[in-house]
Amino acid sequence: MTDTGILTAEEIASVRREFRAASLLPKRVYHDPVIHEWERENILRRDWVMVAREEDVAEAGSYQLVTLDGEDLIVVRGRDGALRAFHNVCRHRGTAVAEEPCGKLVRFQCPYHAWIYDLDGNLIRAKHTEDLEDFRFEDFGLAAVRLDTWQGFVFLNLDPDAVPLADQLGDLTSHLGRFDFSSLRSARRTEYDVAANWKFIAENYSECYHCPGLHPHLNHLTPYDAGIEYDPDGAWQGGFMELVEGAETMALDGGQGSRRGRPAMPGISAQDERRIDYYVLWPTTFLSIHPDYLLVHRLIPQGPARTLVLCDWLFEPSTMAMPDFDPSDAVAFWDLTNTQDWHVCELQQRGTRSSTWVAGRYSNQEMPVHNFDKMVVDRYAGDRFLTTRVLRERGEVAAQEPDDPGRGANGSNGTNGSNGAASEAARKARITARAKAAPR
Repeated sequence: MTDTGILTAEEIASVRREFRAASLLPKRVYHDPVIHEWERENILRRDWVMVAREEDVAEAGSYQLVTLDGEDLIVVRGRDGALRAFHNVCRHRGTAVAEEPCGKLVRFQCPYHAWIYDLDGNLIRAKHTEDLEDFRFEDFGLAAVRLDTWQGFVFLNLDPDAVPLADQLGDLTSHLGRFDFSSLRSARRTEYDVAANWKFIAENYSECYHCPGLHPHLNHLTPYDAGIEYDPDGAWQGGFMELVEGAETMALDGGQGSRRGRPAMPGISAQDERRIDYYVLWPTTFLSIHPDYLLVHRLIPQGPARTLVLCDWLFEPSTMAMPDFDPSDAVAFWDLTNTQDWHVCELQQRGTRSSTWVAGRYSNQEMPVHNFDKMVVDRYAGDRFLTTRVLRERGEVAAQEPDDPGRGANGSNGTNGSNGAASEAARKARITARAKAAPR
């Protein structure tokens, strides 16, 4: 472990405890500009971040401008069909070579002094440089950025020495291997400007403890206390929530959750059709897998207390080609849910500024929040997601006083059988075995 100085050893240990004894992240990680700058340098600039979809640059010569931690970047598809990424900066006097947010072209030409670059980023023309000493075109191409793709998503990494994307994703590639999300297309895109720290938004996404009071429509379709988390080996976490009998998807159609004739996505099993899967892809991407569509949240931190959130509703092209296709029911459902979430995240940002607030404790519904926070702490500590994450499963119950029947970690009544190191180890082994056996 490297001592980064972001948290003290005691604070790191307090978050890494078993969740029944653990504390939340300290307040300063949500408010301190110095910590935000550390996260920019050591997370946003050193880990793989999803920035676009391959469909956004589908044809040779098509490009899209993207921003990663304030860097103006170009994602372009070359004549050979390969995707590449470059800094949108002419190597002459630093002018942006591309102005429009997207388009199709045969070359990049700087609008200032007309230096020309091909789609591979090579400098191919620079007038009045022929008599310069020690000047070679091959030394002045556009500065490249590492790019990789997975399931139709485009990831960039500003660190030339970072581990490959596959190493960061870990076993998520096999876990979701039955799907081909690269075939999906966006039916709607929405941007939200949220006055909250990006980690508050990720923590909110990771739990449904708040759903009964805040999301009555969502809780009606997937009760908050019916869910299971998977056992991840990589920089991700996920689990599913079960649809109630008669519901087919998440849609705002009078509370029935009807797919309105939309078929299931390829790869969806009969078991998948009875649930919604939720995934956090470290650091800033959420995937919500519905039977008939994929919802993608992408967080773009703007400061300690501001985050842009881009949402995509992705469907199969054949579904979008149906004469009566209308995604507005799914969009309306999640627009309502998103707006409710952003409101409480903003209230949390506001409230935690108080001098009276100190890091609290996790409820027995918030193991996924604890798991996310441990990923954060791993990075603060200079580790690569080494912390073991503990899962909950149906029937698991939290530690309770003998005279308090209470409710279990998923809301079920029961007795606690997890006290003591031996029973805790057995519980973890049982959860891991069951999670690994869940349909992939």
